Amino acid sequence: MKIQLWSVGKNHEPHVLTGVEDFTRRISKYFPVQWTIIAPVKHAAQMAEKELKKKEGETILAMLQKEDYLVALDERGKQFHSEELSRFLEARAGESTKNLIFLIGGAYGIDDPVLLRANFRWSLSALTFPHQLVRLILAEQVYRACTIIRHEKYHHS
Repeated sequence: MKIQLWSVGKNHEPHVLTGVEDFTRRISKYFPVQWTIIAPVKHAAQMAEKELKKKEGETILAMLQKEDYLVALDERGKQFHSEELSRFLEARAGESTKNLIFLIGGAYGIDDPVLLRANFRWSLSALTFPHQLVRLILAEQVYRACTIIRHEKYHHS
């Protein structure tokens, strides 16, 4: 199984880049992993929220393959404990999922057609985080889940 981490927006900012790279490298010891940064829509500042989300959604849907398992990070999604996330990853691997994609939407979230296409909606927290920080949290939590699967010491419960 390959884990893909997709994020709408600009490249990783320097204050999160080191952490994102570190956790991504750590994940690669368990699963092939790749970040895809989906460039912001041109002239986004002049667009209404609905139009911007629609354009972002069209780009995302065009990138997805039929067999991809899409996890949309969505504030209305299910929240996991770290152990539950590890069981979720393990189940996808056990189902021979080829590509497991975690999607961080744009500033206004993820368009409805993409949410409908998603196989699962996951909420990191009831709190609101800066977009860049979500990337770091996502990478760390996926790494933590990998260590739980292997019964390694990183996660202490």
